[in-house]
Amino acid sequence: MAKGANYEDGRKKRVEEIKKKMAELNLHKLAQSLKPSPKKTHHSAPVKRKARLSDFGAEIVRRSSRMADKPPPNYKESAMEPLREGRRTYSYQRRDLLNRVYASDKDRVHAIERAEELEQDLGTEFPAFIKPMLQSHVTGGFWLSFPNSFCKTYLPDSDEMFTLVDEEGDEWQAKYLARKNGLSGGWRGFSIEHELVDGDALIFQLIEPTIFKVYIIRVNSSD
Repeated sequence: MAKGANYEDGRKKRVEEIKKKMAELNLHKLAQSLKPSPKKTHHSAPVKRKARLSDFGAEIVRRSSRMADKPPPNYKESAMEPLREGRRTYSYQRRDLLNRVYASDKDRVHAIERAEELEQDLGTEFPAFIKPMLQSHVTGGFWLSFPNSFCKTYLPDSDEMFTLVDEEGDEWQAKYLARKNGLSGGWRGFSIEHELVDGDALIFQLIEPTIFKVYIIRVNSSD
């Protein structure tokens, strides 16, 4: 018993010494400061949803006061697109670009040769050039570029409205873009009205400063 009592007394003595040192070093407070603080629960504010037109019905449209007395706009595409070029008004259905027909090299060359013969018959009184048609000229973008040398020599340095006169004497207005050396707005109407296709060869004869006489050689015709 004496031996066990001495061990117990010694253990208690060591514990007391340890507690005394911890008190001197403030280890209890240090341990408390190192404990993670409990997380605060944040209650987020509800996210406001933007109002949609469907919330108010399909008939509600934002409009300015000056447009209040006019009918609402219709943004649906129409199958027919009316155009007005020169003196004519017409409609056409969009060409299916997936069904393009490309001229053969043989037919293309033959059309150019017939155009060269006609150009010689026209004489040299008025400057002229031959323009073989490509798909980009008669479908899609409808952009028609002119030879740079011809533009620099005979055409104006600024944008101008040109008149295109076909062999029947009918006229179309087209915008000439000087910086790009070609026809933009209005050329599409001329191309569609005359049903131009890939491989056709056209002769542009400048009969006045802003007037072209246009002769069409059909790629699929021997005339």
